[in-house]
Amino acid sequence: MNDRMHSEATVEALPDLTELLKTLRDSAAERDRLGGHAVFEKNMLAEAGLLILPVPRAYGGAGASWPAIYGLLRQIAQVDSALAHLLGFQYLQIASVLVWGDEAQRERYLRGTVEGNWWWGNAVNPIDTRLIATEHEDGYLLDGTKGFCSGTLGSHQMVISAHHAVSGKPVVVVVPTDREGITVRDDWDPIGQRQTDSGSVRFEQVVVHGDEVLQRSPTFAANAHTSLRTLVSQLLLVNLYIGIAEGAFAEGREYALNFTRPWVASGVARSADDPYVIQRFAEMHLKIVPARALADNAAQALEAAWQKGAALDVQERAYLALSIAEAKVLAHRAALDVSEGIFDVCGARATHAVLGLDRFWRNARTHTLHDPIDYKIKAIGQFALEGTLPEAGLYT
Repeated sequence: MNDRMHSEATVEALPDLTELLKTLRDSAAERDRLGGHAVFEKNMLAEAGLLILPVPRAYGGAGASWPAIYGLLRQIAQVDSALAHLLGFQYLQIASVLVWGDEAQRERYLRGTVEGNWWWGNAVNPIDTRLIATEHEDGYLLDGTKGFCSGTLGSHQMVISAHHAVSGKPVVVVVPTDREGITVRDDWDPIGQRQTDSGSVRFEQVVVHGDEVLQRSPTFAANAHTSLRTLVSQLLLVNLYIGIAEGAFAEGREYALNFTRPWVASGVARSADDPYVIQRFAEMHLKIVPARALADNAAQALEAAWQKGAALDVQERAYLALSIAEAKVLAHRAALDVSEGIFDVCGARATHAVLGLDRFWRNARTHTLHDPIDYKIKAIGQFALEGTLPEAGLYT
């Protein structure tokens, strides 16, 4: 592995997010109600220098570590999990170039990201085989449709997986979003995560040049290190879920302390003195704390694995996958349980639409369907029972 891929472990100076978080929080409920493309807010993220955090310093980026990156994403997810999703998938595409690209491609795309402040879109979903790649000169022609393409609307570049017509294997390429034949559809209309621009993209005879091919893929896991892209993605989701839980808890706590009336049979003057309210806040707190601890441990382990590069072995990678699966199960449960539980302590008035407190549950419910939690529990159970470690795959 080229040393320039490393994120240079030094003292990290990340941007101060105080004002940005306040601005996002102030408009989050209204923007969630309206949906659509968050142009203004995305520009704020770009102007704050957040698009280049994982880019190594050798290419002009910030060279931030994965623990620092995930911590920052979690802060943003507390106030706006849709924008945290967009930023997280930006980082995932940078990771894709780092693990799948050659040195010339890393120089081209990572330095281009720094100099052009590029937003990246995601069209990597090998399960969706509707997008077909056929041989064309030294590259491919792409024809078909790809779904769940987060961040493609308004992006400058896209990482794309396509189904190779001859081999039946995936290929992974990078193309500019404005290339002829690409149509980004504004057709994302879910109950939550409404500003992630995760609609579909149509490709009609789109030319891909040879130097834009990241992988002529016999596999997504050529070695333990190249397969880390999957785990970067999984831990991204973990921290989005925790951020949602933390944000719901903070909003619920503020509402309960300032607006909730004590129940008539409680015998207390303040809702905050009701023992049942206290108990429920304790239970929500106890959902978040272990999820956060496992996520932080997993982020440290990912950073260590990332720095090993090609020296990372399969067993080390498997233990990392297990630790991320453990964190994901707890984070999944925390996001859903806390975002629902705040209504039990805040009462009927907290359901007023103008408050938008339901957005936390809707965002959690939408995002936690990314891949089934049952298969994470299966992998954990197999290890707990027989010591079997998970094998590298599209979601593990």
